[in-house]
Amino acid sequence: MADNKINLPSGFGGLTRFKEEYASKFNLKPTHIIAFVILIVVFRIFLGIFF
Repeated sequence: MADNKINLPSGFGGLTRFKEEYASKFNLKPTHIIAFVILIVVFRIFLGIFF
């Protein structure tokens, strides 16, 4: 049986590959964002009622 080897070009197409994941200094969960938005809305309603 013949040994058929196929030489393929690089998968990057000449593009520079950077780090796949960005490490942020602030790691927030989606639940924290939702809670923060709800807190801002409640605070805004509180200011509208009492001031």
